[in-house]
Amino acid sequence: MYAIIETGGKQYKVQEGEEIYIEKLEVGQGEAVTFDKVLLVSNDTSVSVGDPLVCGASVVAKVLDHGKGNKVIIFKYKPKKGYRKKQGHRQPYTKVVIEKILA
Repeated sequence: MYAIIETGGKQYKVQEGEEIYIEKLEVGQGEAVTFDKVLLVSNDTSVSVGDPLVCGASVVAKVLDHGKGNKVIIFKYKPKKGYRKKQGHRQPYTKVVIEKILA
């Protein structure tokens, strides 16, 4: 059984017991979070596709950790003008484990 959920402006294919990295959520470590934006649910026999959401479906997950991703370097310059600008960025994330898919 799997589902496709939407969180943080992105879509994720999830299964029970799977650990995923999603955009940072303001939820404490060890707490449960429920994703209500379920776009698709697939069982062994049937597939339910939402229009745009599957009615009555939700995914329950547990927050394992918060952190930051690898650093991405942004370097801008203009030749022969002396303009150089260097920036770094680390995207925050939340690591969750999928506990239950309710459909």
